[in-house]
Amino acid sequence: MSQIENRLTELGVRLPTPAAPVANYVPFVRSGNLLFISGQLPFGADGAMDAASVGKLGGKISPEQGQAAARLCAINVLAQAQAALGSLEKIVRCVRLTGFVAVEAGFLPIPGVVNGASDFMVAVLGDKGRHARSAVGVAQLPLDAAVEIEATFEVS
Repeated sequence: MSQIENRLTELGVRLPTPAAPVANYVPFVRSGNLLFISGQLPFGADGAMDAASVGKLGGKISPEQGQAAARLCAINVLAQAQAALGSLEKIVRCVRLTGFVAVEAGFLPIPGVVNGASDFMVAVLGDKGRHARSAVGVAQLPLDAAVEIEATFEVS
């Protein structure tokens, strides 16, 4: 078992089947040594939207639920990377994460919500998981998701 697979097992995470695109795009693109993962939503292991991750932060979704949704998104990001690369061991570094958080007006702790994804990347990838990041509040996300995460990886 690889080091990354061991970390996932220790965290109690099994990567799901990667989600199919919900519109006219591809789930990932590799260009040279960069892998771009399209925005991933908080789908659970069963492939359905996590019910606790539907809605807006500052409304019916708490910051803690938002962090959990961001973590689910990050799990789905890694599932797409696994599909693209065949092995997560080919990840040299998580270069960048962008987190989109559906918010009610006045909700400010957006970066804390996206920490759910950032913390997960570091937990799984170690220092290779430390990344540049943007955390953006938006009015609405696809399928009424609370969070969406996209990623760029350097790969071998």
